[in-house]
Amino acid sequence: MGGSAVVVGGGIGGLAAAIGLRRIGWEVTVVERARVLADVGAGISLHANGVRALDVLGVGEAVRAAARPQYTGGTRTPDGGWLARMDGAALERELGTPIVGVPRAVLHRLLRESLPPECLVVGTEVTSVDCTDPGRPRVPLADGVLGADLVVAADGVHSRLRSQLIPDHPGPVYSGSTVLRAITEHPVPLRTDFELTWGKGAEFGHIAFADGRAEWHAVLNSPPGNRHADVLAALRRRFGGWHDPIPALLDATRPGTVLHHDIHELVTPLPTFTTGKIALLGDAAHAMTPNLGQGACQALEDAAILAAALAAEPTVESALTRYDTERRPRSQSVARAARQAGRMGQKLTHPLAVALRNTGLRLTPSAVTVRAVLRHADWAPPSLG
Repeated sequence: MGGSAVVVGGGIGGLAAAIGLRRIGWEVTVVERARVLADVGAGISLHANGVRALDVLGVGEAVRAAARPQYTGGTRTPDGGWLARMDGAALERELGTPIVGVPRAVLHRLLRESLPPECLVVGTEVTSVDCTDPGRPRVPLADGVLGADLVVAADGVHSRLRSQLIPDHPGPVYSGSTVLRAITEHPVPLRTDFELTWGKGAEFGHIAFADGRAEWHAVLNSPPGNRHADVLAALRRRFGGWHDPIPALLDATRPGTVLHHDIHELVTPLPTFTTGKIALLGDAAHAMTPNLGQGACQALEDAAILAAALAAEPTVESALTRYDTERRPRSQSVARAARQAGRMGQKLTHPLAVALRNTGLRLTPSAVTVRAVLRHADWAPPSLG
């Protein structure tokens, strides 16, 4: 089965969906509201399921070449003590690939380069889909209308298309946490590939990149909308007494490059990921907290499964039924697990609760930690035929 599709949203999920659809012979137009795809962003860790989805889409080899494997690291306390060590080699033995770290901009660029430039329409916002003809949805643009056999709504956590298609859903809610992140301006000496440090109501982590630079992020319990005139100064006050290399990472960051976003999630699961010939994908379908590092991986899984369903099923309707059946239970389960991980991690503030959690982590065997990662990362990719 072939056809034409409009993908609304040119982020990781939208680009991956477009790649998958083109690989099975579909004509695709990606509509992105940003005028310039400037490859901005911090860093990202991709678990084996995300890398496997990229393999299905034909981009896995390029991403591996640009990424740094995560073999060493783990979770620490602010004074530098270890709560849990990461065994990246064990994960690689189990899954065939370690977790990898890559700048988000590099991943975005590699995905975009897998598409012909003419299929990208930038600087155009889509606020609705015309479903008057249920057999052929139409996407109104500023300078015309795009008709298609399929519309993929990959327009993010605050998706306007989701609000149109499922108007009774309450939409995303603030998670109670805000995240600040950046990439260092120059290489920083690091002894580990990946770390998280948990304090009371705060988390600081880093991802080492292949070029020696690093992404760092700080997650804080905070009211929404709270911003700082001097972000780095505020972070130094909050984390200045934490262990190395946290002060060095902040010192290696150029002022003005720190991104600050409040974290929103879909706490109320969607009743469906599809309506007619429209499919929700990525954060539009299952926005989750970043505590398991699975947000982008789940979007990549969405893209691979959607393409595989359309390649195998006789109609768009039956393919979307299959997509919803396969993706909704798994992605919503991962979202629940991510929320729970945040509650037991960065969000804890009571000293007794923090102490109990830390003791439990220190006593947990490494094999148990590996199995916890495998629970979400061990995903069997589909074939595109």
